[in-house]
Amino acid sequence: MDEKKIARINELYHKSKKEGLTEAEKKEQQMLRKEYIMAIRASVKNTLDHASIEEEDGSIVPLKEKRRRNQKGYVVEC
Repeated sequence: MDEKKIARINELYHKSKKEGLTEAEKKEQQMLRKEYIMAIRASVKNTLDHASIEEEDGSIVPLKEKRRRNQKGYVVEC
């Protein structure tokens, strides 16, 4: 999401608090917020997909693999 869209989200928020929004602006705000949330989720997913965990034995396992092992029924202790 680019800076212009984030600025527009903030602009609509401030306008909604001061004077209210038209129906078109409410729809635009809702659409921009959805897009923003999708971008945040994609960013978090990307970060987690590239994270690794160091096991007690010193081996390093990608988080993706650890999750896959857990889904196959392996016991994962925290």
